[in-house]
Amino acid sequence: MKLRFPRGAITRPGTPDQDLAVDEAAEGTAPPVIEFRGVGLTYPGPPPVEALHPFDLAVGRGEFITVVGPSGSGKSTFLNVAGLLDSPTYGRYLLDGIDTAALPDRERTALRGRRIGFVFQSFHLLSHRSALENVTLAMLYTEVPRAQRLVRARAALEQVGLGHRAHAVPGRLSGGERQRVAIARALVGRPSLLLCDEPTGNLDSANAASVLALLDELHGSGMTVLLITHDPQVAARGRRTVTIRDGRLSE
Repeated sequence: MKLRFPRGAITRPGTPDQDLAVDEAAEGTAPPVIEFRGVGLTYPGPPPVEALHPFDLAVGRGEFITVVGPSGSGKSTFLNVAGLLDSPTYGRYLLDGIDTAALPDRERTALRGRRIGFVFQSFHLLSHRSALENVTLAMLYTEVPRAQRLVRARAALEQVGLGHRAHAVPGRLSGGERQRVAIARALVGRPSLLLCDEPTGNLDSANAASVLALLDELHGSGMTVLLITHDPQVAARGRRTVTIRDGRLSE
């Protein structure tokens, strides 16, 4: 089973190799942001559990893909593989054309930090730090010069509409505002891919609508978004939807 999705707009570059990717995209030669080739994952036993059956999947630049499935279907395993948190048992995973299986652990970690921005259901913000500090700390172990970190963090908060709340701590922010801070933190590294795991799961309907509208705007500006959800209404925001059932993917 092979899933192929059309390529969309080009994400903004954040590193020299991303600049090259954008140049290639302009010439129509850029690789997909995500390309799974026969990827599968089996947890060792006894007995072994085939959490993801082998599949092929390509996600082009600027796509908005949603992934749905019931509890226990394999969504979390898929997220961990896509986010370079787990290595597949077999197959090849190429991120921006880079074969991740060929990388040692340190380089995989560095690639994840450069290319993937994570947004989770639980916001994972430091309660005693301001919104600006939470976003700035995301660059602590990156190559971004210290003098540029605050500038980038302020720009990321402005991008998600929270420039005026930069000095508020999470306890003084609404749920929707906290998730926007989390999205700003994910964007500050200028990733190729925004990987969202149930980003509206802890929000009421009004705040959820606000966050989804922001993701729509980011997609419209060229960001590649992969969103995992169990909510059919949230899934409908994607331009393509992939379903996982019993570890098997289908469009």
